[in-house]
Amino acid sequence: MSAADVLFTGGAVFTGTGQPIQGHVVAVTGDRITAVVPEAEAQALIGEGTRVVQLDGALLSPGFQDAHVHPIGAGVELLMCNLTETESAEEAVAAVKAYADANPDEAWILGGGWSMDQYPGGAPVRALLDAVVPDRPVVLSSRDHHSVWANTAAITLAGLDASTPDPVDGRIEREADGFPAGTFHEGAEHLFNDVRPGVAADFAYAGLLRAQDELLALGITGWQDAMIGSISGIESVDDVYRRAVAEGTLRVHVVGAQWWERDGGIEQVEQMIARRDELVAAGTTARYSLGTTKIMVDGVAENQTAAMLTPYRDSHGHDTDNSGLSFVDPAFLKQVVTELDAAGMQVHFHALGDRAVREALDAIEAARAANGPTDGRHHLAHLQIVEESETARFAPLDAVANLQALWATHEDQIDDLTLPFLQDGAEARQYPFGDLVRHGARLAAGSDWPVSSADPMDAIHIAVNRIAPGLDYEPLGGEHQRLDLETAMAAYTSGTAYVNHRDHDTGYIREGYLANLVVLEPNPFSLPQEEIHRATVTSTWIEGTSAFTRTA
Repeated sequence: MSAADVLFTGGAVFTGTGQPIQGHVVAVTGDRITAVVPEAEAQALIGEGTRVVQLDGALLSPGFQDAHVHPIGAGVELLMCNLTETESAEEAVAAVKAYADANPDEAWILGGGWSMDQYPGGAPVRALLDAVVPDRPVVLSSRDHHSVWANTAAITLAGLDASTPDPVDGRIEREADGFPAGTFHEGAEHLFNDVRPGVAADFAYAGLLRAQDELLALGITGWQDAMIGSISGIESVDDVYRRAVAEGTLRVHVVGAQWWERDGGIEQVEQMIARRDELVAAGTTARYSLGTTKIMVDGVAENQTAAMLTPYRDSHGHDTDNSGLSFVDPAFLKQVVTELDAAGMQVHFHALGDRAVREALDAIEAARAANGPTDGRHHLAHLQIVEESETARFAPLDAVANLQALWATHEDQIDDLTLPFLQDGAEARQYPFGDLVRHGARLAAGSDWPVSSADPMDAIHIAVNRIAPGLDYEPLGGEHQRLDLETAMAAYTSGTAYVNHRDHDTGYIREGYLANLVVLEPNPFSLPQEEIHRATVTSTWIEGTSAFTRTA
């Protein structure tokens, strides 16, 4: 054995699956892992130039990979009017005022991060914004990016009034006379597109670099961007990534999920194939690829646009005539997925309600019937409400369950805005991770940042506990929906590597694999279950080079 450039020693090693191994060292030469051997063999790997990293009981793990994230939009929002840290309506309004006062020359106040659970009915009103910014238009995305909050100046400038109809794929909250109240859900968000200024290309690029820094500090060394298209006023997310590749600033590996325009036609398949093949020909796919299509099947439960098998209830517990929205006709969805699958494209579904999950699985089943087995590695993200009969369909269809585990706990948004409006028994079907595992489903994991925190350890804590730290609740959906720690860690490492078609060189600590690594302290496997969230990243390594080191 030749001397290594870097040698990790003195801690347990999570290899990407199962329990961590003890008493081993991991050697890195260049950008690759070159040895995983017992400590007794370590001396042969240490040369004059070897950097020896003493773990001192910390855990060495493959770098985390996020299977569903929106980094550029998140980074841009961090540079705009950022409400993600506010914890009440009063704090949010104060933050808007502070930002407006600090930026008097900005014609529009843009940004986001407000949380629906901080407002009656989940719908903030225009008057709150009018009180602090009466003279400039304000449009702010919700934390889940399924709604926007606007002031009167923005509503007026967009030409919206009581006569403006709801779009077919969205809803306008209204005052008693029908005038827009200030919150616009789903497709209604786009009513401001013609007047709201876009994000400058340089600003979007700065947003990507800011987001990359944030994610590296959380141990994330690769991701799947769940919306390659236009987002949050950014004209082309694809252009931003291509610039980063060309300038050598994209340090992680990224799979881009091309956005399926739900009002578009089947011609989009050929367009997406062409974009994918262009990057293949350019030789950039080790860093950035476009072999995935993102299809948003439905909305979200808190604004009652998630597609459900049963009707939502009103505030008095009575059934309504609303069972949510299917954004793509189920028959057309089957055609689309079949053609994408035949072309070797992966499909990344947003499927949150139980009807949406069924429609997505039906589409994969149709593709399997037409095309036979493929290596598409199609995956369904969110999976908030899933019928037990549907959890058993994942494994036979080779469909991956893409978990946003941070949401799988009792908190205000689910307890106040969701569960009261669902049918009896719905709580037991919230985020049924345990059922998916028992039925043999393959798991991946992601955050949906900036919808929620991008910290994998926060999500892993909830996947294992089903209770957020410091809360005294029963586990959401019951203890049987909990995951064990090794399963949750695997979902965030080898599981997402599989989804990203990068399991041949990432997601595991194995000889020959890229040295994309993270050090966690304390070792989460040494902590009591209820303290897993205490494990934090002390260093992140990309291809054998330190990319982040915690300084405090």
